[in-house]
Amino acid sequence: MFTTRPEIAATFGAVGSTHWIASQVAMAVLERGGNAFDAAAAAGFTLQVAEPHLNGPLGDCPIIIHDARADTQHVICGQGPAPAGLSVAHVKEGLGLDLIPGTGLLPAMVPGAFDAWATMLRDWGTWTLADVLEFAIGYAERGIHYVPRIAATVESVRPLFEQEWPTSAALWLRDGGPRAGKLWRNPELAATYARVLREAAAAGPDRVAQIDAARRAWYEGFVAEAIDRFCRGTEALDASGRRHRGVLTGDDMARWRAPVEAPLAYDYRGTTLLKCGPWSQGPAMLQTMAILAGFDLAAMDPVGAEFAHHVAEAMKLAFADREAFYGDPDFTDVPMETLLSEAYTAGRRALLTPDAQMELRPGSIPGHAGWVDHAAESRAALLGAAAGAGEPTVSRLGVSGADTCHVDVIDKWGNMVSATPSGGWLQSSPAIPGLGFCLGTRGQMFWLDESLPNGLKPGKRPRTTLSPGMALRDGRPWMAFGTPGGEQQDQWQPIMLARMLNHGLNIQQAIDAPAFHTEHWPSSFWPRVARPGKVVLEGRYAPEVLQDLLARGHRAELGGDWSEGRLSAVRQEPDGQIFAGANPRGMQGYAVGR
Repeated sequence: MFTTRPEIAATFGAVGSTHWIASQVAMAVLERGGNAFDAAAAAGFTLQVAEPHLNGPLGDCPIIIHDARADTQHVICGQGPAPAGLSVAHVKEGLGLDLIPGTGLLPAMVPGAFDAWATMLRDWGTWTLADVLEFAIGYAERGIHYVPRIAATVESVRPLFEQEWPTSAALWLRDGGPRAGKLWRNPELAATYARVLREAAAAGPDRVAQIDAARRAWYEGFVAEAIDRFCRGTEALDASGRRHRGVLTGDDMARWRAPVEAPLAYDYRGTTLLKCGPWSQGPAMLQTMAILAGFDLAAMDPVGAEFAHHVAEAMKLAFADREAFYGDPDFTDVPMETLLSEAYTAGRRALLTPDAQMELRPGSIPGHAGWVDHAAESRAALLGAAAGAGEPTVSRLGVSGADTCHVDVIDKWGNMVSATPSGGWLQSSPAIPGLGFCLGTRGQMFWLDESLPNGLKPGKRPRTTLSPGMALRDGRPWMAFGTPGGEQQDQWQPIMLARMLNHGLNIQQAIDAPAFHTEHWPSSFWPRVARPGKVVLEGRYAPEVLQDLLARGHRAELGGDWSEGRLSAVRQEPDGQIFAGANPRGMQGYAVGR
């Protein structure tokens, strides 16, 4: 089977990510004696400089790790919660809004990425924070190559910056703004990280003490103070078409640190799949695979209509349950054990017929209301109402044209990392003076109804779309994987896994094969639109596949030839070999190893 590049084979270590610079930074750390946790952190901070339209220092970052020494897996939750001042009463009664806007200051959560990276580095890494940040600071000071999409993103929001967000204009439109293929510097960001390191060094020579001091500088010191001051003193135009202040405070930041949790697990035919908890959409992938476990996917053409139909219909059922039941388990009783049980899954599987379903059909679980939004299709008119609004993902309802980021690492000791940094996109919120970056807007994912599993409450985590993945075989760590893509993250991942586990494809073959997604359920992003029954096939699908899906009742259409999927993955086999692959779409993703 032809692939766009080889599946990388290695024994020392390997990295797959959404940007070649990040992959090589991580590999450089491995070559210099660092472990997978050091390498992933260095790549993550570098991605903030390399792809500021896709992730930023004040964004989010859920991480799944395998600790080879302890033979354990952990989730580091880099998804911050809602500020104390962000309540349904404040947004609905106080501001007169029916939805939390997708841009501006109001939807800002406590920024989780920095503490997630710092926690992983402190507890599992070996390098100092100064050594890890050397790459990001160097690129920010000297300049980093910008791909065309970054310049195009800045141009798309230039009027907004010029007319409404002067701090963003000062940062991103200086000297005419970034140009594709040229170097771009962010000296403010470099200075912020340099100051963090100075405060860390003041804690003395101990590596852990330095990291903890850096965390305090971020969440209790000058970074938190700048955020507090900006949110209190600034009204920013957002996707609602009105100007609002942020409610995030320094006290909100000081009270939070990234929690470490156990991953959720589901055994699919001998392969144990790991995901973050129901504060993410990750369990929807586990439910999808559970439904599919009852079908003979191996007998289906992996690029045929039968395969696409079964996977799409299984995802519709799983994501309907996401809408009805998922939320922060610290605030809501999520019936996860039931949702992944064989009895419940069998009932869901029985709903899958040869024809496409058009309704959003969550399951019925005693004691759980199972509400889903049925007005999502009618909100399509709001799309495009404000520059830069909504979700930074690929071809999602015309809202924006970007992605998130992802990085996977395996080192020579067998440690593994799967991380999906996102949020704090340059186009999402006004830049904070003196920091060189902006806040995230993940709060747009809450519903303004406290009674719902994903209803807004102060201190609660929004149900994020960010969804790294990991897999074990025979109890041994096997693969770290993930993708950008918002709602598509846990659509493209089960497609890749199904092809690998049922058809024997390797990582690169599974990534390169044409993929698809559906927009059947409400988007997690403002304005929460759905397209019931819609399936978008990558343009390389055979015409008869499209015709077959249309005949089954799917509202199917063709996208671009290389438009579906942003996956990367690394895996290790019992003989000691490490394999890696990365997405060729967009001409950025890269896998390296030796």
